Amino acid sequence: MFECLPLTSDATVGIDIDGNALRVPAHFTVAAALLASGKVMCRSSAVSGAPRGPFCMMGVCFECLVEVDGVPNVQACMTRVAEGMRVRAMQGKARRGSHDGDAMRSTDRGRGPGGDDGGL
Repeated sequence: MFECLPLTSDATVGIDIDGNALRVPAHFTVAAALLASGKVMCRSSAVSGAPRGPFCMMGVCFECLVEVDGVPNVQACMTRVAEGMRVRAMQGKARRGSHDGDAMRSTDRGRGPGGDDGGL
């Protein structure tokens, strides 16, 4: 289903996906890292509990929502990986709780493919 193309750079970053430490190419999005690691489900539906995972890979469908560094409802396909990032699958409806400033800043670390905010 997901095939990695030959890399043009050897740069990698260390991330944690649901408690599993991984090294992934620095240019990957969180969704690409999930798929490359073999994890196709990143959340469950709030209504039926059905598994959901990356689908469109361009920020349209919102099927790839994950928790990143304690911040829920982050689009995995629109967020570039960063060193030390913690990614968690979401179960049902996320509740936004209190978090420190570091959690918010960590999700701002590389929004679009060019490291920009995706034109927002």
